Amino acid sequence: MRITVRFDDRVGIAQEILGVLARKGINVVAVEVDVPFVYIDAPALPTDAFHALRDEFLTVPGVASVRTTDQLPGMRRRLHLEALLSAMPDPVLLLDTEGTIVVGNAAAAAAAGTNEAGLEGLALDIYLADDDDIAPRLIEAGFRLPPREVSVRGEPYLLSCTPALAEGGEPAGGVATLQSPHRVGEQMQVLQHFRAGSFDSILGASPAIAALRKQAVRVAVLDAPLLILGETGTGKELVAHACHAASPRKEAPFLALNCAAVPESLAESELFGYAPGAFSGAQKGGKPGLLELAGGGTVFLDEIGEMSPYLQVKLLRFLNDGSFRRVGGDRELRVDVRIIGATHRDLAAMVRDGSFREDLYYRLNVLRLEVPPLRKRGDDILTLARHFMEEAANRSGRPCPALSPAARAGLLASPWPGNVRQLQNVVFRAVTMTEKSVLEPVDLELADELAGGQGADPGTPLPGHGAPVTAIWPATWDDAQAAFERELLGRLYPLFPSSRKLAARLATSHTMIANKLRRHGIPGKP
Repeated sequence: MRITVRFDDRVGIAQEILGVLARKGINVVAVEVDVPFVYIDAPALPTDAFHALRDEFLTVPGVASVRTTDQLPGMRRRLHLEALLSAMPDPVLLLDTEGTIVVGNAAAAAAAGTNEAGLEGLALDIYLADDDDIAPRLIEAGFRLPPREVSVRGEPYLLSCTPALAEGGEPAGGVATLQSPHRVGEQMQVLQHFRAGSFDSILGASPAIAALRKQAVRVAVLDAPLLILGETGTGKELVAHACHAASPRKEAPFLALNCAAVPESLAESELFGYAPGAFSGAQKGGKPGLLELAGGGTVFLDEIGEMSPYLQVKLLRFLNDGSFRRVGGDRELRVDVRIIGATHRDLAAMVRDGSFREDLYYRLNVLRLEVPPLRKRGDDILTLARHFMEEAANRSGRPCPALSPAARAGLLASPWPGNVRQLQNVVFRAVTMTEKSVLEPVDLELADELAGGQGADPGTPLPGHGAPVTAIWPATWDDAQAAFERELLGRLYPLFPSSRKLAARLATSHTMIANKLRRHGIPGKP
């Protein structure tokens, strides 16, 4: 039985309370004093004897109450700490000032192939047998060292240490935490702040995007390399992330490397990692690469067409047998990772001219998706524009404006050489730079978009068709408006070959469209 005695603090009262137990010959295995309480653990005390004992306690001057309790506070704290340590997925060790393990959690014991009791009294240098200099370095640095890679039974971990302080601020050792590359990769994925999710995040209902979504759902669940092709700004990374989220690997990390954004030497170490002392300035303990960090998950190689021939060879070997070596390393490593590559370049043409390895191309091109450009999914332009307008309005803290009929028509008429990314930038600029409740073509700067930007030569053809810039760059406002209408209706009428269809697509009056078709001499009967 465990008892809690509450008392008014005075000198000697705790001794008098314990004297009651001694006079009755009650065996006590633990006593904790935390003023104004005394906690007593007397396991042999029968339940029916508690009332007599309580009355005896109450005769002691200053005792206010006596009751039973389920656990002593110290035991409760110990159980809570054990539960907390057991629930932690990473190995955690408490070290004394000599670098000896005082206690470790279940994950630390499992990593060493022993039980928790087997860790107590074990020197850290023995626990980290491949890093026998780490304990002296930790002690010398006051248990403060930059994170470094260590190994436990040949498995790599990232070690970080925090000083442990006793009462009064005196050093009492340190708390060492070890994280596997996979766990580090999970944290990196969270910090990437990527907003993608399922295929529902790929907006659009056009036939082209519906076909892409249907095909992507099929290839997402297949555990083979995937190659995503498409122009710049079409959303290839969004598709890659959606494929990962729909795959059996969705609970594992998704990590990305842009092959065009980093030099060859850095790209190699980022992807494959490096061994201790691999090069000047390298971390002392080495560093895992994305392949190790994404263990069990997906590595997305953006702009893979820019990868150097040397890295192409290393990647090919990994795709063939799942093994690789770190930069400067001599040990073969194996990881289970799915590779998704993406590029806006024509890899088949690069194979023909010898700038991309043919064997790597066929190894990557097991599964393939082609993301359509925005000009081939015109039905999605207004849907995407509204979505980006709402995002921009939320970010700028203002009400979301509407689009005028002319602005909607201008969005549909633009060739969008920069695809979805260009559309997003145009809309964001318009929403954040104007206070209007209804956006017009001038707010979207569509003339510049159609003309290929400010400063274009008036004789330059418009992107995507042969109309010169002078068609939208006349001398007067009325001429400009008429030229814009003629250009727009001339482009859309073949796609919607009746005044009623065209009026419905532009969300305007059938009569107005019929009149403008006649005015501009657009072929076909209105």
